[in-house]
Amino acid sequence: MRYNLPKLNLILIGISMIVIIIGFALMIGEPSGATEYNPDIFSVRRITIGPMVALFGFFLTIFAILFKKPGKKNENK
Repeated sequence: MRYNLPKLNLILIGISMIVIIIGFALMIGEPSGATEYNPDIFSVRRITIGPMVALFGFFLTIFAILFKKPGKKNENK
């Protein structure tokens, strides 16, 4: 099967999807309920690090799609 993107781009897209999943996993935690308050909902990991990792993963996805090896000519002739 032939894809429009080279193998390196597909590998980079896969890595970026893993980074996005890690970012969302960092945001997971115990919720605050109606009967009890959980101060962990405002932890640095959940409101700063997790979203930044996920955002980096989205930027990496854009980079992976647009990446071209330098000096590579167009193969579609």
